[in-house]
Amino acid sequence: MTLPERRTDSRSPSSAWGYVGAALACALTAGAVFPVHERIELPNIVMLFVMTVVLVAVKAGRGPAVMASVVSVAFFDFLFVPPRFSLAVTDAQYLLTFVVMLAVSLIVGHLTAGLRTQAREADRREQATRALYDLARKLAGALSIEQVDEAVKRFLEDQWCARSWLLLAADGDRLVLAGERREALHALDFQTARIVCSTQKPVVSSALDEMDRCRHFLPLTGATRNRGALVVSIAGPQDGRAPLLEAVASLVSTAVERLHFVEVAHAAQVDALSERLRSSILSALSHDVRTPLTALYGMADSLILFQPPLPAEARETARAIREQAMRVNGMVGNLLDMARLQSGRVSLRREWQPLEEVVGASLKLLGPTLSGRKVLISGLAAQPLLQFDAVLMERVLCNLFENADKYSPPGTPIALEASTGPDEVELRVCSGGGGFPPDKLDKVFGLFERGQPESPVAGMGVGLAICQSIVAAHGGTIRAFNLPGGGACVAFTLPRGCPPSIEAEALTQEGEAP
Repeated sequence: MTLPERRTDSRSPSSAWGYVGAALACALTAGAVFPVHERIELPNIVMLFVMTVVLVAVKAGRGPAVMASVVSVAFFDFLFVPPRFSLAVTDAQYLLTFVVMLAVSLIVGHLTAGLRTQAREADRREQATRALYDLARKLAGALSIEQVDEAVKRFLEDQWCARSWLLLAADGDRLVLAGERREALHALDFQTARIVCSTQKPVVSSALDEMDRCRHFLPLTGATRNRGALVVSIAGPQDGRAPLLEAVASLVSTAVERLHFVEVAHAAQVDALSERLRSSILSALSHDVRTPLTALYGMADSLILFQPPLPAEARETARAIREQAMRVNGMVGNLLDMARLQSGRVSLRREWQPLEEVVGASLKLLGPTLSGRKVLISGLAAQPLLQFDAVLMERVLCNLFENADKYSPPGTPIALEASTGPDEVELRVCSGGGGFPPDKLDKVFGLFERGQPESPVAGMGVGLAICQSIVAAHGGTIRAFNLPGGGACVAFTLPRGCPPSIEAEALTQEGEAP
């Protein structure tokens, strides 16, 4: 990681030592050449001073190099150009020498200092790139938001001694602070971060905080939606930092979004495994329960038919046992059907047929259950032929009629209404009573979901879930709602499709052979 960025000022102690060093370097050069100046030509002495200027430019920079150029000309004139130990010039050609020497020294010093600056800038950029690469590697391996926040915090501290806050988008326009921070953000900072999230543009606050730091607000833009904002508090000049900060914000948004999708995928995997386990348990339990139920039903039926007949109380008890066994057997059948539907192992046997037949079969099957209950049917005869699995659709209607009978007051009628739409046919089964709880209208089709958890009505909350699965397998929809005047209603739709045309048979004339 790079060290905190510093900018050298001309009045700083380190810069002053650079000028002193430049003067000393020129003095050392003059002192080294002076004892042997009689054996060295003046142009060679000039080259030695130029080399000194180059060295000063490399080590100290542009300002000390300019000073070294002037001091070198002065030393050369004072010590080596006749008359010595005097700045007076008797030969005009030496003036040209001084001018050329000064110009060459200045140009060489300027170019050398420029190269030095470019080299330092390239080195700084290389270090920043390496630091960004290290940050990207850490964020790619982060397993939690806390690790992302810690990696970004350390990077900014090492890079600029900056402080940072990671704000994550929550419900609505709310922002939640990730990780723990000793320095809290003000309400104005949260408001600015919300503006940044909505506009998707970075903002630099002109107001300084209590530590004379400037705050940058950067949006965390994800591929699907905004993920929050990154707040960075930096001291000193802000020039040239925006691109690097935007790169950091991009890396953070990618890491946050990756963690979000990892969490979603993990939750989906857990749900799938739990659903598969539940279906397996239901299937195994249902098969194991059905065998003793069959034996119990057979023994109760044998007691009823026993000869000579048993006393009346014993026969009534046997009938009650048989009815309860049949009810439990129906519940087990529902569980098996639900397990098969959820596993996708049910193949639909669709045929074009009228709805009247399956409705009539359902009412006949529920004859003992609906005894004494009036069923009002309207609009059924006008419906076209539909393509569906008659056995499964009979199960849907039986469950809806049975629920209407259970949860409506005795004696109130049950209504079945059919209507035709442009692309579908809708059937409604409505009944009286208090209706569905308003806060559970979107949950009544869940498995083991009941309107009233402590209801005295027997049931497991599986019927409507089976209805939803069967209707969805036919390409339809199902919904539950309460009637304005009181009561509950469940409506489901089936696609109309394109039924085959039925040609009327030609009537044979009387007396003709058919």
